Amino acid sequence: MNTKTQKIILAAMFAALACVATMVIKIPSPLGGYINLGDCIVLLAGWMLSPIYGLLAAGLGSALADILSGYAAYAPMTFVIKALMAVAAFFIFKVLDKKIGNTASRIISGAVAEVIMVAGYFVCEGIFMYGFAASAVNIPANAIQGAAGLIIGVLLAKVFEKHKIVK
Repeated sequence: MNTKTQKIILAAMFAALACVATMVIKIPSPLGGYINLGDCIVLLAGWMLSPIYGLLAAGLGSALADILSGYAAYAPMTFVIKALMAVAAFFIFKVLDKKIGNTASRIISGAVAEVIMVAGYFVCEGIFMYGFAASAVNIPANAIQGAAGLIIGVLLAKVFEKHKIVK
């Protein structure tokens, strides 16, 4: 199997994981959305895949979860937000890794990616759905989701590296 095929398969697996992680645990948030664990997979896709494959895996898997869960109105914004998260996590991690080390680089790059998520949903919901005052209600729930995704993502990255699941 050639390298390109392996990358496509790996991206498809990360997309499926993002979809499942998003759908398995859903805690309702104030405006009818839900808190989930998909962000840990979004971050892993960003850290462990190339920018294009990470972008596609994170965006498609997360948007598919919205569609399958009855939140199709969120799917376009979810695709863009999660794709941006993966790309930000990738590039920030690459820049910082050699300077401050693996774990600190993951924490900082993941935190920036989660800020993108919280701000992205606030802006998108504010413009396209509820208005900014109402959208502000979801900021704490999205921040909790982001914190959980970051912590679990960093822990999973350590496990993946230790067991050489992804290079």
